[in-house]
Amino acid sequence: MILSAGLEECHSNEFWLCDAQWHAIAPDISHNQPGVRRVDDRRVIVVIVRVLRSGCRWRDCPLSTRPYTTIYNRWNRWSRRRFWQCLFEALRQASPDDGFHAIDSTTAKAHRSATGGKGGAEEQAVDRFRGGRTTNIHALCDPLGRPLAIEVTQGQFGDLRAALVLLAQVPRARACAADCAYDARGLRQWLIERGATPVIPNNRTRKQPSPFDREAYKRLNLIERMFCRLKDFQRVATRYDELARTYAAAVALAATVIWWC
Repeated sequence: MILSAGLEECHSNEFWLCDAQWHAIAPDISHNQPGVRRVDDRRVIVVIVRVLRSGCRWRDCPLSTRPYTTIYNRWNRWSRRRFWQCLFEALRQASPDDGFHAIDSTTAKAHRSATGGKGGAEEQAVDRFRGGRTTNIHALCDPLGRPLAIEVTQGQFGDLRAALVLLAQVPRARACAADCAYDARGLRQWLIERGATPVIPNNRTRKQPSPFDREAYKRLNLIERMFCRLKDFQRVATRYDELARTYAAAVALAATVIWWC
């Protein structure tokens, strides 16, 4: 792929915005920042994705993109404006199939640099749990394994509480699969009233088991594979960000790349 003049060549496995993708997001990027001549936003996004994928420090950006403060400041400014969350929310409207949804959560280890944010652990979505400090990523995906809704919470935030928040963000599906951690009469009833068939196995302690489609339940691995792709980004798999909004922006950007790739 030939890039514009002055840009370093991309490796074949490096993410790069095509013209159609760039023209779709360029109008939403602010260009009225004062100062010296602005570094190309398209180039900045390439470097941001590289940092999130590799997990390196911002100061370890490639020499050709120095000063690294330009990259970090741009990332921090866009995160504060929820730019990537808004882009991801726009993408999920393009999901072509509402026949099946899968929901689950995964845990990300929080590095020691992720502690100390103002507001405490609850506000910054970091909690001490088995094995140390953690952050939870709750997600809902479509039949193609693409994320439709994502919430970042502290480690001990319940899956059931997050499920209603996620499901309320998307149109109903004909079936919704989840593991036995979501086996609750209230959630089942809520799905049925919405017109969706719950595909949830029964907890061993349930005295009156509810029927569920075992064949449809096999498709729950869609979201497990989605989490694997999400955690290919090292700064998502391990949380280094002190602020919850910055980490949530990293997750949203990774989810956006999953949609585009």
